[in-house]
Amino acid sequence: MQFVDFYFDFSSTNSYFAAFLLPEICARNDARVNWMPAHFAALFRGTSFDVMAMTPRKARYLWRDHARYAGLTGLPFKRPSRFPIKTASALRAVLAAGHTPEPDADGAVREQAQRSISQAIMRAYWEHDADISNRAVLESITSSAGFDGVQLMDLAEASAARDELAALTETAVARGIFGAPTFFVGDEMFWGKDRLDFVERWLKSSK
Repeated sequence: MQFVDFYFDFSSTNSYFAAFLLPEICARNDARVNWMPAHFAALFRGTSFDVMAMTPRKARYLWRDHARYAGLTGLPFKRPSRFPIKTASALRAVLAAGHTPEPDADGAVREQAQRSISQAIMRAYWEHDADISNRAVLESITSSAGFDGVQLMDLAEASAARDELAALTETAVARGIFGAPTFFVGDEMFWGKDRLDFVERWLKSSK
């Protein structure tokens, strides 16, 4: 079985779309997603990149383009009132969710847990304008996704989750990642939701 490493952040609009489209691609190609939350705000600080450095006309175009993509894919989309937003706690919640199920030999249960919580948080922010920087909001979202929200957020705030997120972000930098979403099939890197067709082609050619 092949795996796709999916580096994402909840503040990335394009990561929202990829979080729902990539699992479908993997299902069609007998592959699995490795959910790799990374703190892109910290990554950008390390590269001196300012994610908000764009002209107003470009910003208007991008939001319109996101709306068109939502129409194309059928995914609901609402421009959030808080953008960008602090995502560290939400990212750590995904990592914590990966440690809550009983361990399984092939990692399928872990993947499903992380997929469930990642998609729930994505929907809350990009469809319902939820304040995902707020712990109480995250507790509610994760509880609705089938977790013990209070317990999960306790794990997310612990030092182990903080260290794991920092390590994943450092790994992203070391692998040459400069934006979200980024995908790896083996050592081959693809950046952006508009390269998901390349990801699928690579999966097919690598069988």
